[in-house]
Amino acid sequence: MRPTDNDPFDLGFDAADEFTTGASDPWRSSAPSLTPAGGFDDPFADFPPARPRDDAPPPRAPQAAPPATRPQQQQRAPQPQPQRAPQQQRAPQPVAAAPDYDRDLDIAPKTPNTSQGALAEPAYHEPIADSGMGEAVIPRISVHAFCARPETMALIEHAAADRRMARASTIVRDGGLEAAVEYYQNQPTPSLVMVETTDTAQRLLHLLDSLAQVCDPGTKVVVVGQTNDIALYRELIRRGVSEYLTQPLSPLQVIRAVGALYADPSAPFIGRQIAFVGAKGGVGASTLAHNFAWSMAEKMQTATVMVDLDLAFGTAGLDFNQDPLQGVLDALTQPDRLDPVLMDRMMVRCGDRLSLFAAPATLDDDYEISADAYEEVTQKIRGAAPFVVLDVPHAWGAWTRRVLLGSDDLVVVATPDLASLRNAKNIIDLVKGARPNDVPPRLVLNQVGVPGRPEIPVKDFGEALGVQPSLVLPFDPKPYGLAANNGQMLAEVAPKSKAAEGLEHLARLISRREPPPVQKSSMLSGLFKKK
Repeated sequence: MRPTDNDPFDLGFDAADEFTTGASDPWRSSAPSLTPAGGFDDPFADFPPARPRDDAPPPRAPQAAPPATRPQQQQRAPQPQPQRAPQQQRAPQPVAAAPDYDRDLDIAPKTPNTSQGALAEPAYHEPIADSGMGEAVIPRISVHAFCARPETMALIEHAAADRRMARASTIVRDGGLEAAVEYYQNQPTPSLVMVETTDTAQRLLHLLDSLAQVCDPGTKVVVVGQTNDIALYRELIRRGVSEYLTQPLSPLQVIRAVGALYADPSAPFIGRQIAFVGAKGGVGASTLAHNFAWSMAEKMQTATVMVDLDLAFGTAGLDFNQDPLQGVLDALTQPDRLDPVLMDRMMVRCGDRLSLFAAPATLDDDYEISADAYEEVTQKIRGAAPFVVLDVPHAWGAWTRRVLLGSDDLVVVATPDLASLRNAKNIIDLVKGARPNDVPPRLVLNQVGVPGRPEIPVKDFGEALGVQPSLVLPFDPKPYGLAANNGQMLAEVAPKSKAAEGLEHLARLISRREPPPVQKSSMLSGLFKKK
């Protein structure tokens, strides 16, 4: 008796492990040819016809289909859900520092270019990624996509240019599923084959049988179809298809579907990486990054890792009143040896939920470290906590560019002067151009209102950059100086200050969550405490 014989939810559905032809696979041995003389049986003859996609109501935000099944695991198909009206994102409450500009960034939809001689840009139906966790990076694989429509070709090319698929090699061709069958007659198959089809279910299954005859072992197949039918989905998964996606699609949905196929099952999560960088020196980016990490750990009560990448002049150890023997330099000099055990030894605990990767802050070395080492170390640190905060120094190089573009969130700290405006615009334009599928960088204006200093108005500053500030902090040197000299955080020395309240508000914006409610203790609770 099988283990699932007593399972009331067992539908008797088993998924294939691979898409290639197996020696003992009965359905493939009797697979019909491309042009059968007497026709073949339709496996969906007893099912009612699927509702065409064109007559479907306006779609809600699409969700990727479940990842490919593994051996001895029951496959669950997505269930249709009732239509719901789209819900607009609620803007967070402003802080006292800047009631007009302290809000989350609104992303205006792009206006399609319908002028003569120009093709209209594809309208994707999924908003920019706003999940609380980080996004997986696609490993070094080869991807071939055979598209049946020009719109799908443009979408796959748009997804291939995303930062998450920078390591993958993607080739996009036209012709759809039938062209894939013909192409691989004399060509080896890559790691992943994506095929689009507009055929009926009967024709689709027939072409997939032919594709299975020429696929190499280990090749994964993703099918993009037009029909959202649960019976078709189950049949495709049973025949070894790794994923089935339906239109309409977005670049992020394609990237997440591919990432799910190659996700590490032993990794519990991928931490969200948040990088802080100053538009120029002395704007307070490091101080805000350290206090932001503390707010994430203490106010949001989530595990956070603070990484100080300013190797020569980092101040994270001073701000947290720590002097560790090991730190981020040890990880950068031996990235291949960095594992969870060694990482835990290199980090210092600054609380129940906050860990610190401190910089050496000495001039004994020139710190000639490659960009690949920075990327490898930061990727490994993301597995240590749900949120990772990077203090990026005001310097430019290959590793700085790679870290900024590879972060899930980027916070640019500036002061209201011309030099900050120029540098912040350069950084924001670079990041927005290189990451079209991510949220735009957030702008924090610090030290606003210095007595006697001419300043650019906050409204004009945001309009020049095309990004309204998420947070505006007034010039208030007393709590900053007191916290820095005592090795404490702003919320510890001045919990009611505008800076402390503003950083907590920024933590809510970036973490996409609210702080847990504070439990009130009764007057008699102290009598029962252990002495």
